[in-house]
Amino acid sequence: MPRIIIGATGSVASVRVPALCSALVEQGHEVRVVATEPALYFFGADELPSGVKLHRDADEWPGDQYRRGDEVLHIELRRWADLLVVAPLDANTLGKFALGLCDNLLTCLFRAWDFGRPVVLAPAMNTMMWDKPATSRHLAQLWSDQTGRDAPAGWSLESAELHFAREAPALILVPPQSKRLACGDIGLGAMAEAGRIAEVVRDWAERSTPTD
Repeated sequence: MPRIIIGATGSVASVRVPALCSALVEQGHEVRVVATEPALYFFGADELPSGVKLHRDADEWPGDQYRRGDEVLHIELRRWADLLVVAPLDANTLGKFALGLCDNLLTCLFRAWDFGRPVVLAPAMNTMMWDKPATSRHLAQLWSDQTGRDAPAGWSLESAELHFAREAPALILVPPQSKRLACGDIGLGAMAEAGRIAEVVRDWAERSTPTD
């Protein structure tokens, strides 16, 4: 079965990372988690299923000083994984991905990723944050990076999932859902359910696994 990294960012939806890990482990995947420091406010390593390893920023460069021959963790993780699932993808990390910034383990992993293997993006943020023009602009930039073209006419948050699926299949967008958010607001922005993201992974795995 494919090996999967879950990238967790500083959204309240990171409370669902353990459940997503469990769903993927049940499918038979080997799973690791790369968490930003803000993400770890919402879950701990002890909540992850047995055998799921947690990597955090401090693991990138352990010890007092780099020595030639030491492994570069974000490169080793890229080599290990068949699929990267960023769930939840908060507004801050989306902006960093779009601009090519890499100031933590997860953003370095994304910047170094081999897009011969896909990345699943499951955004999660407040409705007002989701609706800001920057969100559409940052998703369009990721689409353009993959296709080498400017975003098509009529690009919108509502059409982005379809544009990614048709023309930039290395990025699989799982749009947020509308519900009462953790802050009490009601609207679009909540991360898709863990079960829905696991279904997307299963569908990808079935398509990518060779058949005799």
